[in-house]
Amino acid sequence: MTEETAAADADLARHAEKMAKKKAARDKIMATKTDEKGLIIVHTGKGKGKSSAAFGMIFRHIAHGRKCAVVQFIKGAMSTGERDMILARFSDLCEFHTMGEGFTWETQDKARDIEMAQAAWAKAKDLIRDPANAMVLLDEINIAIRYDYIDLAEVIEFLATEKPHMTHVVLTGRNAKEGLIEIADLVTEMELIKHPFRSGIKAQIGVEF
Repeated sequence: MTEETAAADADLARHAEKMAKKKAARDKIMATKTDEKGLIIVHTGKGKGKSSAAFGMIFRHIAHGRKCAVVQFIKGAMSTGERDMILARFSDLCEFHTMGEGFTWETQDKARDIEMAQAAWAKAKDLIRDPANAMVLLDEINIAIRYDYIDLAEVIEFLATEKPHMTHVVLTGRNAKEGLIEIADLVTEMELIKHPFRSGIKAQIGVEF
């Protein structure tokens, strides 16, 4: 055996020992994680990917044959790949309700925006109350809350008192309110580092919608 081979074998042995210790420590930690509950999940921040990540979880539920639902609070002026595919192929597993009519600067009608947001919230509450739904995605609800189209205190109280124990609720949109972040079990802030829009590139199919 050459010196180089012996050194390589020793390095592999050290690595294997290190990984074995890590696995043992990890297994010990995992053994303590036995509880299950429906999570309140918040995706916020200025970066792209809030709704995309949420729809990833919706498609996971669909793949596992678990019923779920989506309520879109703001988006609605244009078709999206997620909505089209769910309506065409998975409507038996996932209810999809597009309740918004576009972003507020597009509608330019505050009274109408409030009316639609309130209707979306009423639908969301019905879907969350239904224990058959394992997950309900409230897409862009944070924006509706930010503009006071929906009362933050009401949302917090409802999630705390009426959400079934095993139902996951995902709330997306930038500028999530602190009170919502406080009651959430999982919060992810998408950080914007670079975006093609700033270089004059428009939203593109398969990336943004």
